[in-house]
Amino acid sequence: MQAVDSLTKTGKLVVISGPSGVGKSTISRQVLLRTGAVFSVSATTRAPRPGEVHGREYLFVSRQDFENMIVRGELLEWADVYGDYYGTPLAGVREALDGGKTIILEIDIQGGLQVHRRMPQAVFVLIAPPDEAELKRRLAGRGTETPDAVERRFTQARKEIRTAIDSGVYTHKVVNDDLERAIGEVIEIVTREP
Repeated sequence: MQAVDSLTKTGKLVVISGPSGVGKSTISRQVLLRTGAVFSVSATTRAPRPGEVHGREYLFVSRQDFENMIVRGELLEWADVYGDYYGTPLAGVREALDGGKTIILEIDIQGGLQVHRRMPQAVFVLIAPPDEAELKRRLAGRGTETPDAVERRFTQARKEIRTAIDSGVYTHKVVNDDLERAIGEVIEIVTREP
């Protein structure tokens, strides 16, 4: 992949990643509210969950439409996660950065590593659980999946955290053991980084 240097002339890209159940969505929402940054809405082929709205949480698209986006080079990053595609449309990122805005991508670690290959100057923040037992409790407590699915997500989460740390890409790590403190740490990173 070729670097996308022209995208960062005026704005700033912040990638917030972490495994399922770590609280990255809650933290990201608060950072957006308190900083005026804009949210990059990802595209996905998964079905909407109750309360999710097309264009707000995700752009819900068909598998064929998503694969066409891949072929046309319209995604900054993409991945197959648990059998569904997720990806970041490049046009929205370009528009925000060209407009001088800070844009936040809340994506998985695999996607974050793809963004780093194309935009290494972005700011990368890893949201981590206080420990494995708490992560497992949070995953099970969501009540949206079977016990087997929770176990698969937990195993995957452990691998993702290790990959993020070993990659050296995520230069900021925020442990979500106290939500308000974690939000404050991410806000500080978002507002102080060039």
